[in-house]
Amino acid sequence: MTIPTPLHETAGEHSRPVRIGLIGSGWIGAFHAESIALRIPGAVLAAVADPVPGAAERVAGKYGVEKTFLDAAELIADPEIDGVVIASPAFTHTDLVVRAAEAGKAVFVEKPMALTLEDADRAIAAAAAAGVPLQVGFNRRFSTDFAAAGRLVQEGGIGTPQLLRSLTRDPGLANPGAVKPWTIFNETLIHDFDTLNWFNGTAKPVEVVALADALVAPDFKDGGLLDTAMVTIRYDNGALAVAEANFSAVYGYDVRGEVFGDAGMVTAGDVRATSMRHYGAAGQSAETTRLNIDLFHQAYTDELVSFVQAVRTGEVAGARGEDARWALAIALACRASVEQHAIVRLDDEGRVV
Repeated sequence: MTIPTPLHETAGEHSRPVRIGLIGSGWIGAFHAESIALRIPGAVLAAVADPVPGAAERVAGKYGVEKTFLDAAELIADPEIDGVVIASPAFTHTDLVVRAAEAGKAVFVEKPMALTLEDADRAIAAAAAAGVPLQVGFNRRFSTDFAAAGRLVQEGGIGTPQLLRSLTRDPGLANPGAVKPWTIFNETLIHDFDTLNWFNGTAKPVEVVALADALVAPDFKDGGLLDTAMVTIRYDNGALAVAEANFSAVYGYDVRGEVFGDAGMVTAGDVRATSMRHYGAAGQSAETTRLNIDLFHQAYTDELVSFVQAVRTGEVAGARGEDARWALAIALACRASVEQHAIVRLDDEGRVV
């Protein structure tokens, strides 16, 4: 197989659009397709792959995309594709990252990048060996308020971080039976773990304790569902962090973060859809968001704008493979903590000891 020259190494690199291939056309894949096709300057949605017959065609047809594939390997092998966006089920992510990297394609992969540290290392190594950008879809880094909070902390605006908090409260469970075991850590709270790690700079997690239960849909607990969780993390700089998640926020999609330090505090996140307030006989009220793609609409777009830039320059501004690995390390530690009913320690590589 001929490996194409990376776009950032070719002549006239800014004279043509970046051609993106999308793998996975489900909920978030379809939204990424819309973003690439309609909102990303200098990018073209060039192909869509999905193993479900007709799925890729349904998404591609909305935007005049002619190339569709049942097999993602065919999309990756297409010499006209500059970068791939992987939005397929989590268990497929690592193999697709490796295959795309080996084909010389820049890679954007939805979280989690992997489900084991061994697979995370495999993905990181493949991208490094091929010299291609690897960006992971932790979109909170691109949300205006979270990004501003992150900059403030990095610039010393709250002094030395001492207490950190991040939470995700989803409006509901449409199909509790479809939620895979450990999803609350691997796919929900993993956003919060990345946020906490990012806020806390170069500090590394050293201790984790997690409590989790099925309080929203207790009838599905025997099937592995955990829908409510609280996690405490100790970092090697002494800071303590708390992350929590629940799948029954009846008032809206609620995502917030906070960093408290010896010189102040910064917060980010707001369940309210706008700054509009209604004052009436029943009191004060405000509209709230109900979907992740509404709450983080611009962040989802901006992370792909950043990826397109990474295809051109070879430099990743968002979450890298190494960042995704540390978020996964905490998620895996949470599972060990729940199973052992204990505080678990992490070694220098993020493995449970």
